[in-house]
Amino acid sequence: MRYSHIVFILLTAFAFMQCEQPVEQKKIAKKKRSWIKPASLSYHVEKPNEWLQKNATAPQKKIVLAVNRTDSSFLKRMDSILVPDDLSGDLELYLPFPTSVSYLSNIEKIIFFSYPTQTFGAYEYGELIYAGPTNMGRKADPTPTGLYYTNWKAEKTTSTFNDEWDLLWNFNIENKLGVGFHQYELPGYPASHSCLRLLESDAKLLYEWADQWVLDKKEELLAKGTPVIVFGSYPFDGVKPWLQLISDPHSLDVTETTIQQITTPFINDILKQQEKRMKVVVSK
Repeated sequence: MRYSHIVFILLTAFAFMQCEQPVEQKKIAKKKRSWIKPASLSYHVEKPNEWLQKNATAPQKKIVLAVNRTDSSFLKRMDSILVPDDLSGDLELYLPFPTSVSYLSNIEKIIFFSYPTQTFGAYEYGELIYAGPTNMGRKADPTPTGLYYTNWKAEKTTSTFNDEWDLLWNFNIENKLGVGFHQYELPGYPASHSCLRLLESDAKLLYEWADQWVLDKKEELLAKGTPVIVFGSYPFDGVKPWLQLISDPHSLDVTETTIQQITTPFINDILKQQEKRMKVVVSK
């Protein structure tokens, strides 16, 4: 009896310790993409009309749009634009996010939105899949920071702020506040009413790539969607941060260490929700 009692106590203690451990999942090796790097990374300023007359290729134009955090309509209206000296690389290599983050290697999908750099980065098992420009909430209507999850989406919906605004490829991340990422004009600075504006091509990519929440027949939540972390702050009363790239091309870099520091407070919840989602999807 005494032996059985001791065994029972040990098993109970072990079970309790297991419950207290952080959620862990087996790391999955994601094939690394072969990136095309520019021969050099440096920037200069040009007049937009003069640059547009140089017959740049479509990929080169998209790089310049991303570097200036704008769309083709607003690029033409700018007094001057930032242009990389070498436009031969992949677009993602002109933006701040690292191409690989080992700390994220057990997270199936995650999206980061950087307020100070006005860019986003989407990762699969720690490897960068997409990156691009964004225009987030203006000073009067800042985008809330922290951890969110994608929930419902719509190819076309109407803004809750103005019913004359049509939002394409909208993916909501905060249902009560009406915050989401979607296509809308990018003037080249934070100008939204708290949403995360994207170029249409990027909005469509994320719309098709990220996962919706899972609801039951009574519309009760069964599983959350893709985790989204919004971080940092924007210097609304200063110059555009990306103009620093002229003097220091790496001044806006978001390092692996930074990504780890940003993600660590949320990692247990992210992995817990991921595991829960997997079980729900398998059971359906």
